[in-house]
Amino acid sequence: MAEQIPQGTAVPEQDFRPEEAEIGFRRPTGWQAALITVLAISFSLFHLYTAGAGMLVASLQRSVHLTFGIILAYLLYPLTRRESREKIPWHSFLLAAAAGAAAFYIFAQYDELVHRIGSPTKVDLMFGAVLVVLLLEAVRRSVGPALAIIATLFIAYGFLGPYMPGLLAHRGYSFRRIIDQLYLTNEGIFGIPLGVSSTFVFLFVLFGALLQQAGGGEYFTRLAFSVLGHFRGGPAKAAVVASGLMGTVSGSSIANTVTTGTFTIPLMKRVGFPAVKAGAIEVTASTNGQLMPPIMGAAAFIMAEFLGISYFNVVVAAAIPAILTYVGLLYIVHLEALKLDIRGLDRSELPNPVAVFWSGAHYLIPIAGLLYSLLILRRTPVTAAFQSIVLVILVLLLEGPVRVLARRMRGDDSGNIGAELKEAVRKLLKGMEIGGRNMVGIAVATATAGIVVGIITLTGLGLRLAEIIDTLAQGQLFPMLLVTALACIILGLGLPTTANYVVMATLAAPALLLIAPDLPPLAVHLFVFFFGIMADETPPVGLAAYAVAPISGASPLQTGVQSFIYSMRTAILPFMFIFSPELILIGVESFWHGLQIALTALIGMFAFAAATQGYMRTFTTWPERIVLLLAAFGLIRPGTSTDLLGIALFAAVYALQTLRMRQRPLRAGGGVVKEDDEVLSRRFM
Repeated sequence: MAEQIPQGTAVPEQDFRPEEAEIGFRRPTGWQAALITVLAISFSLFHLYTAGAGMLVASLQRSVHLTFGIILAYLLYPLTRRESREKIPWHSFLLAAAAGAAAFYIFAQYDELVHRIGSPTKVDLMFGAVLVVLLLEAVRRSVGPALAIIATLFIAYGFLGPYMPGLLAHRGYSFRRIIDQLYLTNEGIFGIPLGVSSTFVFLFVLFGALLQQAGGGEYFTRLAFSVLGHFRGGPAKAAVVASGLMGTVSGSSIANTVTTGTFTIPLMKRVGFPAVKAGAIEVTASTNGQLMPPIMGAAAFIMAEFLGISYFNVVVAAAIPAILTYVGLLYIVHLEALKLDIRGLDRSELPNPVAVFWSGAHYLIPIAGLLYSLLILRRTPVTAAFQSIVLVILVLLLEGPVRVLARRMRGDDSGNIGAELKEAVRKLLKGMEIGGRNMVGIAVATATAGIVVGIITLTGLGLRLAEIIDTLAQGQLFPMLLVTALACIILGLGLPTTANYVVMATLAAPALLLIAPDLPPLAVHLFVFFFGIMADETPPVGLAAYAVAPISGASPLQTGVQSFIYSMRTAILPFMFIFSPELILIGVESFWHGLQIALTALIGMFAFAAATQGYMRTFTTWPERIVLLLAAFGLIRPGTSTDLLGIALFAAVYALQTLRMRQRPLRAGGGVVKEDDEVLSRRFM
């Protein structure tokens, strides 16, 4: 079934591969490789132990977490792209040791630091300054320069307040005060973002890595293809569904893109999708995986902490928008297939869906356990994740031996239980290593985002920003939202989703709530989260577009632009639920009320997809597009009157297109004349 990636599309060994930003792109050998493996596995074991035996005091947990993360950042990521990736130079070891010591100092001196709160010694300040500087370099190496530059500018703002213009001016702070704020309080580096990274996020990332090693990712992809592969544009639809399923366990857009893209993109190209569109579909589906409950992305856990609500409430609120964005992408894929006259794969090329389902049904056990624990038992994310990891480990360890025993019961003596157990242990350790590696970028990014939070708290910048936004928008809500959305997208040019969310949730979200206090805080934070998710596909720096380009063979910039066009359906949803919070189930009176909102919004999303793609039953004219957009906004926004208006407009366009199709003349040999469609295609595609 699976088609191999065509020759020539792989990235040369010496070139930088963006997907390796998830796990580090140094590839040392010998004892250096063994050291990284031991550290990464120890990173995972520490978090498994504290999840099972009980978390440490917040500052201690965060200190150990950052110690592992920052050491691995210096060992995994080179100083420059030209530096050798086969050997770790001595200066990286030196920087790793210094950074690790500065991060671990909080753990080692915790009791003494508690007794002298507010009166740091010169040694405290020295370690703090070392950590701030080396953390900025670590995040530059592992995540990119944007976040390091932003954090540096905020630190400079803390010093240069008296020299700032107008509303940005403040009295300025000394070196001692700034280092104390950033290093020795829970409002800086060791604040909420790093706290969430060191508890919930690590466990869910580890869960996804272990499930992937067990074979869950491949199973989801095979299942999606077996069910959808024969439909129009089947490989693209399967890519959307597989990426959605992967998104429920990975919470990482780049990991999602690379995992499913290596399989789905060649098949999309094979049935007729252009390389740019095949890559863009995978990028869009994978980045939106961070919206898909129950795991979503790391930012969702931070959101729950910022708002002081349970993670369950965040998951429930995001459910309808997440479904809408994925169904909307399925609509787009279907319309693209109709426009390009793309068929699906032949049924004979695909395995039986029932057989595929049962071949890997055991992979659903940990996910079912996670959902049951989170949504039914309402256990904490830490407890739910830990229990699900235990289930994944059991599945991974027992799958091979059970398969051998089943064969023996049928009289087949092939297979060796000992060998299967050995392979399972290897996969378990590999999953723990990948889990630890995957967390490096998140750990240093959340710690660096804490610098931004600390300076904002120290200087009161949030209140000043509220005045600035209010002045720019002249007190009008919609312009305020546009300014905020634009800021998220601009920051998204270089920041990962989590860091983008932390910065905007600290700056823009409080400003919006000060200006418009009647807005639900959850809606405002989801607004920021949605636009932050678009970071990984926003050109010209969208990392997911660069990760997928070597697989598709298309330009990363063109892929990013096409992905951004496809993501317009995601961009409208935050505006809709700000003005109509019922879309995120705030104020919903009953199950049937929620069902009505979901169903009408699904119709509205189809209208929006048809308008943006220029095709419904046939190619649409510009007046039809405008009417479809009006129908979409009416149907997506909850309300009886808007729903009725939207349905009427949608039905009118549908009827008009049906009439136009029936009036087209037939060819002499049979079949509809396509000339009108070809003309409209050239004018409106």
